[in-house]
Amino acid sequence: MPAVTSPEQLFEHELQDMYYAEKTLTKVLPKLAEEASDRELSRAFTSHLKQTEGHVANLEKVFRAIGKTPQATPCPGIEGIKKEHDEFIESSSPSTEMLDAFLTGAAARAEHYEIAAYTGLVSQARALKEREAVELLQENLKEEKDALKKVETISKRILKEANGSTGNGGRVASGSRQSARFVGYGKVVSCISHAAHHS
Repeated sequence: MPAVTSPEQLFEHELQDMYYAEKTLTKVLPKLAEEASDRELSRAFTSHLKQTEGHVANLEKVFRAIGKTPQATPCPGIEGIKKEHDEFIESSSPSTEMLDAFLTGAAARAEHYEIAAYTGLVSQARALKEREAVELLQENLKEEKDALKKVETISKRILKEANGSTGNGGRVASGSRQSARFVGYGKVVSCISHAAHHS
């Protein structure tokens, strides 16, 4: 990677990072929609795919607005979330309920990463007085925040249903709920920290 010695270069680098992340998600989301057995969750992934394609288009507009050609730089943050998903599926043989719980957590981690990244990009664009870029990035940021709220609502329902389906006087149910929460959200903090480092 060439030396980054100016705010403009840093902004371009972060744009490339996010461009890679969004383009990666356009390939991942259809797979998640197929894996999800919960209909609402599957529909949410499909709906967010359309939004993500719009995010890619907005980022391309931002590149053009600053006189640059759209280019993607590998994004370790999003690749880490993708790798975790793949390893979990391969090694854990999750039940249908636990897979859905895990998928909501994976989606939340991706949204937290994107929200942190877009927040940083908006701040940088504003400091550089790139008005068009600010508007386009804020549009993406708002949709990511809305997507996070939606997946969190779905997650609460799925965990509640998983808890209710185990029975046994509530003792096993409580453990299952805690396990699902761990699977779903156990690494959010580390991903947010990684996002902050790269934003």
